[in-house]
Amino acid sequence: MTVKTRFAPSPTGFLHLGGVRTALFCWLFARRHDGAFLLRIEDTDRERSTQDSIDAILTGMTWVGLTWDEGPYYQTQRYDRYREVAAELQATGHAYHCYCSPQELEDMRAQQVAAGQNPKYDGRCRNRRDIPAGVQPVLRFRTPQAGKIVVDDLVRGRVVIENRELDDLVIVRADGNPTYHFSVVVDDHDMDITHVIRGDDHLKNTPRQINMIKALGWTRPEYAHLPMILGEDGSRLSKRHGAVNVLDYRDQGYLPAAVLNYLVRLGWSHGDQELFSQEEMIELFDLADVNASASRFDSAKLSWLNQQHIMRTPVDELVPLLQEQLAIEGLDPDGGPALEIVIEAYRERATTMQELAQSCWYLFRDFDDFDPTAAKKHLRPVVGEALADLRDRLALLQRWTAAEVHDAIDGAATNAELSFGKLGQPLRVALTGGSVSPPIDTTAALVGRERGLVRLDLALAFIARRQAAAG
Repeated sequence: MTVKTRFAPSPTGFLHLGGVRTALFCWLFARRHDGAFLLRIEDTDRERSTQDSIDAILTGMTWVGLTWDEGPYYQTQRYDRYREVAAELQATGHAYHCYCSPQELEDMRAQQVAAGQNPKYDGRCRNRRDIPAGVQPVLRFRTPQAGKIVVDDLVRGRVVIENRELDDLVIVRADGNPTYHFSVVVDDHDMDITHVIRGDDHLKNTPRQINMIKALGWTRPEYAHLPMILGEDGSRLSKRHGAVNVLDYRDQGYLPAAVLNYLVRLGWSHGDQELFSQEEMIELFDLADVNASASRFDSAKLSWLNQQHIMRTPVDELVPLLQEQLAIEGLDPDGGPALEIVIEAYRERATTMQELAQSCWYLFRDFDDFDPTAAKKHLRPVVGEALADLRDRLALLQRWTAAEVHDAIDGAATNAELSFGKLGQPLRVALTGGSVSPPIDTTAALVGRERGLVRLDLALAFIARRQAAAG
């Protein structure tokens, strides 16, 4: 048997983290077993499906690197096939027309609720002979009234559902469009899906779909229902917990490898290992190791993993990501230091590429004022003379390198009987406008000679005004 899995999102919104986790597990299982992974767009809900959502799904899947071997297939392009199978079910007595009006169905449910019963269709049209005039019927599947469905779920274990608990679900709407439950059965058969891996919110649909598979005489796939992802407060993950659209993480400067690394650990583990390469995930992933319990989203853990991946990713792969983030910040890297050097200097402190771009802004944009708190603390008259001496020493440097800058700071500090840090911090404020940066000699080397001397003059003028104001 050739393993074949599928990811089948509905294009009614963005690609959320739960969907990416499902797609990842499908993708890993197929790759682990040298199988195939296909993408299917389940767009039969024409009122809610949009092209924007389709584009967001395709873009999101491409960004995280979950490449598909087949597809994307679209259900709206397969209506003739659904009609063919629906006619077969009706011809063999496994489906029937239902003429109940919406009001009739609503009254039925209200009576069942009032009687303390589980509301479901009562099968009143199962053996109906009359055909009401002017009513366009739906087509319902004739669910067996006895027996049970046993699902040996690859994650949850054995699940048993009595057929008497199920109703006769609609498989073709009155307008002739197929429903999700029906079209997914036909698609999975026609596309040779061997393993259906999906969220456990679909578990209630599985017995209904298995009954249709049995009625059609088809081989049913294996099922694995994944636990849901909860927010940090224990409720279902939603927008209020932060960004759940995977493309939001792209825009915030997360690495796709880090997002996948984080998601694979939501419900699956391999000992205590936290960091995984793509190759390791493929080699180690097994559905038998997926936990049936829900997982909680932890934004701090994701940020930590992202920083670890930033540290381990080759610099040349990070350069285009930094370029994108600098553009978002309105910063032009032309004329500034090489981005490879910037990344090496700043990535230890950055949890995202966005944060990295925001922390090095002063390398690409001039300023004419300082952070008030940093300036008040560090640009004081007491260091004015030493800072002026340092400015003169820096101006005389033949090579503007971190090592030579370091020696100049050390010399000026020694001359003023100050520690290196006591002079280094005022220099940092002068060069960056604030109090945080990489080591000061590295920072100065990146700022450059021309910008550095201009900013030192700006700082010395600030100190002179402060001294004059103090009398």
